Amino acid sequence: MTEARVLRVAEAAEFREHLALLRDEILLVSHNDADGLSAVAILARALPREGRHVRLRILGRGENPWSAEFRTEVAASTVGGIIASDLGVRAGTIRVGCPTILIDHHVPAGVPDEAIVISGFHEDPIPTSSLLAYRCAAGLGPADDLIWLAALGIVGDMAESAAFPEMDEARRRYGVTALRKTAALVNAARRSATGDASPALALLLKADSPQEALSHQHSETAVLEAARHEVRRALEAAKRVPPKIAGPVALVLLHSPCQIHPLVAQAWRRRLKDRIVIVANTGYRPGWIHFAARTDRNEDLIAFLRNHAPPGADEAYGSGHRRATGGALRPEAWNVFARSLGLGEAATIPAGDSA
Repeated sequence: MTEARVLRVAEAAEFREHLALLRDEILLVSHNDADGLSAVAILARALPREGRHVRLRILGRGENPWSAEFRTEVAASTVGGIIASDLGVRAGTIRVGCPTILIDHHVPAGVPDEAIVISGFHEDPIPTSSLLAYRCAAGLGPADDLIWLAALGIVGDMAESAAFPEMDEARRRYGVTALRKTAALVNAARRSATGDASPALALLLKADSPQEALSHQHSETAVLEAARHEVRRALEAAKRVPPKIAGPVALVLLHSPCQIHPLVAQAWRRRLKDRIVIVANTGYRPGWIHFAARTDRNEDLIAFLRNHAPPGADEAYGSGHRRATGGALRPEAWNVFARSLGLGEAATIPAGDSA
């Protein structure tokens, strides 16, 4: 396996060498948030300039590239290489024998068996996946026209205060207000009840600036605005649900088809600075309890969740960032998890309530 490395600005030219290992058509796989979508949009626009053909795949609710289902899907394809962005780094192989590049900024959960890893995790500040993708694109040739997409992912991942020269340039060129509005619009797609992020990606592939993305020049803008209004209504209702306190943990239980649990957790984190805030959503995906964990405490939430991992916890549990993580559990596993936190019967969820 090629040694995992951090791609820095001065080393960006190395991406061309890595790319040469990928044959024929390249499958670009990404997370469905603003950072992941911006990263894949950058690569989808930069690689054809090099004469490379790409195929796009956004991962949706409950999907991850290391699952048996996704491996089966990729095994049946004819792609000659894979680039996965903003989907984590872990042990295993997405497709055996297929050259793979992972571009990511989360806490690594393991070492892949076969992959080149471009990770920003050990840098300070930690670059987002979109920023890493932009640095890769800049290593191939002129990419200034894509810098707004890098900034979009930075804003979407709440990292705009970090000292990134690319963010400073994008802020000067496009204005932070337009970038924030576009990031919110793009994120609304995956948070809506349908969870369909394809209009968001389509808009990022068409627009040449955040101003154009907001201008209604493209039909996807109206679709995303409707999704944003839907999420806003669900969020306002969810914010009125009081937390249950047990020791260091504050739990909020929701039932919504919208992906609002991370937003609610973020809101309560600011109010309960001495607690670990966990917001669980029984209505997001049938048969599962999805939850988000946030804290202002000096606490490693990934380690915290690892210490309370119930039987049945898999790759969808406890990945992300040290103070912003979450997961998904079946009701039986969730109930074991809740009891281990001392939350009692009030946090127990019957199996039918997650449908």
